Amino acid sequence: MTVAATGGAVIIGASAGALDALSLILPALPADFARPILVIVHIPPDKPSALAQILDAKCRLPAVEVGDKDPVVPGVIHVAPPNYHMLIEDEGHFALSGEAEVLFSRPSIDVSFESACDIWGDRLTCIVLTGANQDGARGARMIASAGGTVIVQNPTSAYARAMPEAAIAACPQAKIMTLPEIARHLQEHAR
Repeated sequence: MTVAATGGAVIIGASAGALDALSLILPALPADFARPILVIVHIPPDKPSALAQILDAKCRLPAVEVGDKDPVVPGVIHVAPPNYHMLIEDEGHFALSGEAEVLFSRPSIDVSFESACDIWGDRLTCIVLTGANQDGARGARMIASAGGTVIVQNPTSAYARAMPEAAIAACPQAKIMTLPEIARHLQEHAR
């Protein structure tokens, strides 16, 4: 396994209201943040996404849109591209899949959460943010069962409550935090 695979990772899923939420969390991270960050956002499949470029301009960490077979790199924000599920291979590389949508979404948060859990298990921190469906709840439960850390945005502060509420229902042991609290938690666990 690569350094990325052995050191753990942070994986974040979001949908409606994602850009505002991510813009409060990710720019707060230090330039020497030592873990890879994987970001899955429901993006319309019929047009290019500027999410990686927007985050790259706002953050101290570089942000890139993932391509098939790209390596998982510590200290980099890896953004799932539109219209592909983002998977993580055993060798610490990404794989993109055009398989069927899950909960009407491709990329699917659950698909990426479950794939990351297979690699990192209890060394994985997953974060479920604002969103208008239940994507991410099943994957969060799997990560919690493997001993990983599950953090969910407080639904009262979310642009869309359905996704965090579903994650809390599926994973009652999740840590419920506001966006500033999530940023502080990640800062404290930067190394």
